[in-house]
Amino acid sequence: MSRRTAHLRRQRPSTPVQSSTCPCGLAETYDTCCGRFLPQSRTNSTGGTPTGAAAAPTAEALMRSRYSAFVKCDEAYLLRTWHPRTRPARIEFDPGMRWTGLEILETGEGTAFHTTGTVTFRASYRGGSLRERSRFERVDGAWVYVDGDIDEGDNGGEGHTGTQDTRGV
Repeated sequence: MSRRTAHLRRQRPSTPVQSSTCPCGLAETYDTCCGRFLPQSRTNSTGGTPTGAAAAPTAEALMRSRYSAFVKCDEAYLLRTWHPRTRPARIEFDPGMRWTGLEILETGEGTAFHTTGTVTFRASYRGGSLRERSRFERVDGAWVYVDGDIDEGDNGGEGHTGTQDTRGV
């Protein structure tokens, strides 16, 4: 199998979510989508490998699972999937923050054949949205969030007055 050259792919917007689908916007249930990665979902396991035991296979899958973790205020998962070099000591969640949707705009590398990747996304919340280009690396084989650049031209968090740490949403 030949190695692919780096390129950026344009992504179609995620379909609107229903209450039974994953918060990340894909038309799958939470347990079969991001719940596979977040440890809080282990109580729903029905034998075999417990949900929450899998590692995100791509930078985009990690981005989606981190968004779901922000929706669920899962600080432990967010810190575990943050690069040790850039990881904060803790994450402050704004109790008034209500995330309403995730749209993946572009990806660069970040597959099983890469050690780095980028994901550009728009995360919407009640009252606004933010757009970020996030950088990811593999550490001991697992994808982790490194850092990101928030695009101030895309509402840049405008309308957000809370204190929630939104890096790597």
